[in-house]
Amino acid sequence: MAGHEHDHEHDHGKASQHGQDGHGGHGSGGHGSGGHSHAVAADADRRWLLGALALIVVFMAGEVVVGFAAQSLALISDAAHMLTDAVSIVLALVAMRLAARPARGGYTYGLKRAEILSAQANGVTLLVLSAWLGYEAVTRLVNPPEVTGSLVLVTALVGIVVNLGATWCMSKANRSSLNIEGAFQHVLTDLYAFIATAVAGVVMITTGFVRADAIASLVVVALMLRAGIGLVRDSGRIFLEAAPAGIDPDAVADRLVAADLVMEIHDLHIWEITSGQPALSAHILVAPGGDCHAVRRGLQRQLREEYRITHATLQVDHVGEDDDQQLLQITPAGSALPDEHCGDSHGPVHRSGPHEH
Repeated sequence: MAGHEHDHEHDHGKASQHGQDGHGGHGSGGHGSGGHSHAVAADADRRWLLGALALIVVFMAGEVVVGFAAQSLALISDAAHMLTDAVSIVLALVAMRLAARPARGGYTYGLKRAEILSAQANGVTLLVLSAWLGYEAVTRLVNPPEVTGSLVLVTALVGIVVNLGATWCMSKANRSSLNIEGAFQHVLTDLYAFIATAVAGVVMITTGFVRADAIASLVVVALMLRAGIGLVRDSGRIFLEAAPAGIDPDAVADRLVAADLVMEIHDLHIWEITSGQPALSAHILVAPGGDCHAVRRGLQRQLREEYRITHATLQVDHVGEDDDQQLLQITPAGSALPDEHCGDSHGPVHRSGPHEH
């Protein structure tokens, strides 16, 4: 072992050829074919993001000037929202570069959760800005200032065109990433906000109802709140290692325990390494005399095909192996299982037949 060097060029092909079985509990880290090929044209994604960023920054600067000149909170709030769009895209670009770094040292998953940090920071910023803009909008509803409706309308119409271009650019990137999807939703929300602002400009020009500007601001605030809460919620689920949305761990366990020769499943954990990369680990007890390796391969194939979980680590044992006095003891099929197989099972125990979760 003295000759082992951390050059990070291990022969994964040989590991796959040997099945990564090991007989110390028959643990296996099954990643499936192409299990780690999650990035989709990262260079192309960066180009699309940079294009959207350029459109947003240039227009945002002009909108701030016009917003103050027209005394329009709707335009200023739109510009603030566009600032968060720009920040979200910058964070997305930084997070993409960090997430692309290989796993090494103490970061055994690499820096893949950098994008989740970005998404969460983005969501928190949206919530803070929505609180400030909401307060300003209510204040202006009570004491509305004079607003130049024509400037608001023209700027909003230009903003619609710019945001259509930015939205189109963002739609070309890989939106399976929570990071990129969050930035895309921001730009899309901004598009809706400019539409609301344009409507407010028309109302002010035709009716003189200046409070329409503050009402449009409140629409923007509502959209910002919706986007911010969604980002904080989704990123929080990943940080708390909750099961991915749409995957019920109890339902997964019930499907797996119904497989041939599987007697019990416990210590089942399903989480996301980062958005779109679910992982699973579990302890599987196989009937005495059963081929535990065949069971493991069958379960990993089932996880790939039914749940698209390609990163699965399964510890597979025969019934009785947990007891030092009964190690590898072959007992008659159908023998009753002991009440407990683990000192702390970290969750419900799943057995074939009716059971409580």
